[in-house]
Amino acid sequence: MSDLFGGGNPLGGGMAGMMGGFQQRMADLQAEAQQVEVDGIAANGLVRVRMNGAQEVLAVHIDPKAAADVELLEDLVRAATNDAIRRAKEVVAEKLLGLAAGMGLPPGLFGG
Repeated sequence: MSDLFGGGNPLGGGMAGMMGGFQQRMADLQAEAQQVEVDGIAANGLVRVRMNGAQEVLAVHIDPKAAADVELLEDLVRAATNDAIRRAKEVVAEKLLGLAAGMGLPPGLFGG
């Protein structure tokens, strides 16, 4: 009978080998997510927030026309940031779905 958990071979097959491969793919996915960049946009581009897939803000652009009203500007920065977060999550979710499909895992495993 074969050993489901890899039979002592740290790089071997079975469940241990599958988990090691999964962990490596997740690490690769995280590294790739940091390279992905998305723009969150508010008010037809008056405010733009550039973010990576790890949801780190990389840049903020504010059109001078938006600076006249501070309360409006605050709302636009918030809206653009939330838009960038949503877009970053979508990109990472698509990559997770691809990872799951590539490993033969069932759809919805990562909450999608």
